[in-house]
Parts: sequence; C-alpha cells; structure tokens
Amino acid sequence: MKRQNALGLIEIFGLAYILQAADAMGKAADVEVFGYENVASGYISVLVGGDVAACRAAVDAGIKAVEEMGGQVYSSAVINNPHKDLSKITARYSFENLLK
Repeated sequence: MKRQNALGLIEIFGLAYILQAADAMGKAADVEVFGYENVASGYISVLVGGDVAACRAAVDAGIKAVEEMGGQVYSSAVINNPHKDLSKITARYSFENLLK
C-alpha cells in the first residue's frame, strides 16, 4: 500500500452497513478502499485513501448510504497528509494482511 495524501474512515455497527458504505465510498470518488477493521461487538471501520477532496467525498457518500439504510455512523474522519507512521497502523488492516 502506497502512502496516501489523505485517509478517510467510517465506523459503523454491522456488516451490511459497512459493505454498503464501502461500496458507496469506492463509487463516489477516486479512492482506494484498502482495508477494514472489525473490532469487538460488531463495530467495523472501513479505510480509504486518496487525495483530500476524494476522501471527503467518499466519506460523505458512505455516511449518506448508511443513513439511507436506517443505520447510524458512529464516527468518521478525513485525515489530511497523515503522518508516515500511521501506515504502520493502517497496514495491519489492509485486505492483503487480513486475508492471510
């Protein structure tokens, strides 16, 4: 995974919602959907990378998709110019590492 200009993240409760969010995020902007995190009790986060505007558009689209399904987004963020060491965290949740 290459270093991104920005990171976009959404945290939701439930697999169906996160899949809908990830699909909307990937379709809404030129971002790479590069990973997810499944934490205890069904909370799932999806991570995207790209330029700042694309990540913002993707996060907004993901939030809208979840809300249209009646779900609740627990948190979201767009991180502009993430510190290089964040890749040590995000790499853990890349699809390549999670599917091993």
